Amino acid sequence: MDEVFKAVNDPSRRLLLDALFEADGQTLGELCDHLPEMTRFGVMNHLRILEEAGLVTTRKQGRSKYHYLNPVPIRLIHDRWISKYAEPTVGAIAGLKAHLERGRIVEKPAHIYKAYIRASVEEVWHAITDPDLTVQYFYSTRVQSDWHVGSSMHYYDVNGGLVSEGEIIAIDPPKRLECTFQALWDEALVKEGPVREVWEIREVNGMAELTIELWDIEVGGRTYEDFTNGLPYIVSGMKTLLETGTALSAKS
Repeated sequence: MDEVFKAVNDPSRRLLLDALFEADGQTLGELCDHLPEMTRFGVMNHLRILEEAGLVTTRKQGRSKYHYLNPVPIRLIHDRWISKYAEPTVGAIAGLKAHLERGRIVEKPAHIYKAYIRASVEEVWHAITDPDLTVQYFYSTRVQSDWHVGSSMHYYDVNGGLVSEGEIIAIDPPKRLECTFQALWDEALVKEGPVREVWEIREVNGMAELTIELWDIEVGGRTYEDFTNGLPYIVSGMKTLLETGTALSAKS
């Protein structure tokens, strides 16, 4: 938490976060344009601090390096303090969703989430694939699949109703899962079609680094807004469950 508070204490770093809020997936050169009086090295240093705090995550593609706003650390602050004074049904913190041109589908991930969890890679994988665990952090839904390429993947609510459906594109237990995800809880989301998700887990300094990428999504659309609000809650819920053994308050 100290790194997060330190990172947002600087106005230039807050400006960079605002820039990623407005348009996610920017390169260093694009971000430098927002701080014209600062050297390229100065912007790089600010981005390094934001990345170390987990507020920015990056992805290299060819010669380009793209930067993404990562709201998970602030979601964790919300769960630790704000939720003590407000109903847990409060949505994700206002402003923590990135906006790009509506209707544009990009050739890089539309959004990336990253979290570090004090658990083994195998424990995180188990949390992703075990219905008795997903019901404790994934909006009270139970996952069902035989976890093979080409297999279906469904999430059911507490009454047995089908909440979402998808198909496993690639799987490498306990390191990687690529799948489609079609939300069924809102007709507007059904009309926009399925999203492609990539869940990757690796061991880093005795912890599990969980990265989730969103692909094939209409940036700025209803599904994009719904997912960029919901995934931070899911990731922070999994982290809390694995590290403390206690589930977050149910959220529907």
